[in-house]
Amino acid sequence: MFDHLLRDVRSVINRDGVQNAIPPLDGALSPNDRLDACMPIGDPLPGLDDVVAARDGSVYVSAGRTVLKLAGNGLANRSLVVEFEGEAGGLAIHPDGRLLVCVAGRGLAALDPNNPNPRWLESADGASLTGLTSVTAAPDGRIFAVEGSAGREPGAWRHDLMEKRSNGRLIACGAALDHAQVLLTGLPYPYGVAVSADGKQLWLAESWAHRLSRFALTGNGIAQREVIAGNLPGYPARLHLDAHGGFFSGIFARRTHLIEFVLKEDDFREEMLATMAPDYWIAPAFAGGSDCLEPMQIGGVKALGIQKPWAPPRSYGLLVHLDGEGEATDSLHSRAGGRYHGVTGACDTQFGVVIAARGAGRLLLHTGELR
Repeated sequence: MFDHLLRDVRSVINRDGVQNAIPPLDGALSPNDRLDACMPIGDPLPGLDDVVAARDGSVYVSAGRTVLKLAGNGLANRSLVVEFEGEAGGLAIHPDGRLLVCVAGRGLAALDPNNPNPRWLESADGASLTGLTSVTAAPDGRIFAVEGSAGREPGAWRHDLMEKRSNGRLIACGAALDHAQVLLTGLPYPYGVAVSADGKQLWLAESWAHRLSRFALTGNGIAQREVIAGNLPGYPARLHLDAHGGFFSGIFARRTHLIEFVLKEDDFREEMLATMAPDYWIAPAFAGGSDCLEPMQIGGVKALGIQKPWAPPRSYGLLVHLDGEGEATDSLHSRAGGRYHGVTGACDTQFGVVIAARGAGRLLLHTGELR
């Protein structure tokens, strides 16, 4: 009872605090339907997760347990690169040409085009790398990876949010996947990591903190954190460099007042976790609206069987372009009633920006300006 009283007092005193106020989508983030206007690439890919462009113009895609290579005119040709025992997630291209892949339950795989057997990094500081979500490489060859939740595979991300865990890690290792060390612990689900175009900064996206930060790279690690955006309107996913020194940031779901409220109501939330299937929790989702048993998220959701684009979203599609200083300059949206939700990654290619909409399992191509 005393805990509830303290919570109510804090909510009155600090009712407009950072954790309570969800910023509106305005300016460069103003809602539009540009993501729905993108052209799908090929057939759907169940379990689609990340995309990265190689130097030869091809694109690597992680989907389910596989990594595919897309090539040819319009990236129409697909070929299987590798199939793992666990789910394939975050991707990156090392400066020496190797493909780096985050594999759920196993760790980090490095694939050499001339060697079919991957090299593995499976632990750091004595703990296994079960939940790697994203990886990047610096020009000097160092590799940085983030684990969303230590000891938990990425597929259980919704449990992590609803349990209010904050035990993600930032790991660094050498080019040979050696000398692995943990640089940061206690992170609120780090989902994205990238090295800046000049190789001097490491950028980090933390989903449950709705935060984007950067760190100066030093000879043996990283310097102090600099928060670039401390209160994003959604849950950030992966960061990938564009062709001009900026970044593409996927926002895999919008924040809503109802979800923020549930996160504060511990008794309700704990009973929900104990008695309901995860698909029916009041929680963000990569996709929604197809099951009549889903929570309606309050508000006017449907009219004449059509979901309103302005309804409170359970899922949402949003890709944000950031300049080199982390300022949002442009965005592509698929609103509550749209088709392409759950954006988890995007990369620049010779054909345009290739986008992974995980909720729909579709690769999309945006050929217009996004700068």
